[in-house]
Amino acid sequence: MLTLVTIPCLADNYSFLLHDEATGETALIDAPETGPIMTALKTRGWQLSEIWLTHHHWDHVEGVADLVKATGAKVIGAKADVHRLPDLDRAYDDGDHFQFSGHDVQVMDVSGHTVGHIAFHVPDTGAVFTGDSLMALGCGRLFEGTPEQMWSSLSRLAALPADTLVCSGHEYTTSNAAFAATVEPDNQALKKRTEDITDLRAAGQPTVPSRLSDELATNPFLRAHLSGVKAALHMEAASDTEVFAEIRRRKDKF
Repeated sequence: MLTLVTIPCLADNYSFLLHDEATGETALIDAPETGPIMTALKTRGWQLSEIWLTHHHWDHVEGVADLVKATGAKVIGAKADVHRLPDLDRAYDDGDHFQFSGHDVQVMDVSGHTVGHIAFHVPDTGAVFTGDSLMALGCGRLFEGTPEQMWSSLSRLAALPADTLVCSGHEYTTSNAAFAATVEPDNQALKKRTEDITDLRAAGQPTVPSRLSDELATNPFLRAHLSGVKAALHMEAASDTEVFAEIRRRKDKF
């Protein structure tokens, strides 16, 4: 049994801890900064074993060196991105699997936000760690990849079990919800989710992780293939990728 902890970092980042009580092993997914992560570990009396990195951006790796120095944790990341990640102890390709404390971890290439971006799917805990690919009611900007790459990545993530927890890297959900309403103003599930998000943020609570089933029902970037979304954008004859690209273009200007 793995325990999942969400750690707010920087202004609007998240990292995550996965802890196995039986073995005492703890994995960290992304390391935006050192302080909050060390505090979370010390509060629980956990020792950090591994650091898994989704991509190379500074706000996901800035704390790695200090955490490794303090804990001796091993660092894991994408083989395709090894040239610009912190020093890795183990590097993996798309489709590779590794074991964490007896639990299977699947590595998924989810390029789009960056090329070489990966996600970690841990079926035993029903979670996928997506960094800045699939996000709560959104997806990452296409800084390096193409719409084709990101749509393919999102489609792969969308095919995971619907009850999967999507552990993404930022607290952007309120603004994402406002944008989603411009795409599907009559989406009742989106209206209800927006109310829930408002309540969570008013209480100082994170909106991450989110449930994949909720993303499928409300996240416009996962819904570009639907006829209703295409009609709302007056793109009935367009391909799924073209519709996704238009939604991303609109969000970039929102």
